[in-house]
Amino acid sequence: PRQPAKTLWYDRPRYVYLEFCVEDSTDVKVDIEDHRLVFSCKNADGVEFYNEINLYARVNSKDSREKRSDRSITCFMRKWKEKVAWPRITKENIKPAWLSVDFDNWRDWEGDEEVERAMVEQYAEV
Repeated sequence: PRQPAKTLWYDRPRYVYLEFCVEDSTDVKVDIEDHRLVFSCKNADGVEFYNEINLYARVNSKDSREKRSDRSITCFMRKWKEKVAWPRITKENIKPAWLSVDFDNWRDWEGDEEVERAMVEQYAEV
């Protein structure tokens, strides 16, 4: 039986970030559409994870990427309307049990564009 992966998200002026917390993931599939993200993978024990998120607002699916590490898979999606804050990641105003805000990365946007650009460039180099 598949289960949702624990997911953290945070908002930035240009991108929305999602981190699926699965260690030693295999068979990772991330499908980013304009209004939806579908994620699936397995962990070292063969447990299947599956998350489907109807997104709060439109993203540019062509300018969205993911990066896998031993601890998690991070997706960053380019907002269609930049500099518009997302109060939540889901279209529906409900908070699934597996979804949390990543407070470590949640900051005010003031003067944040340089930081964000550096982050995206760092991701792009991987």
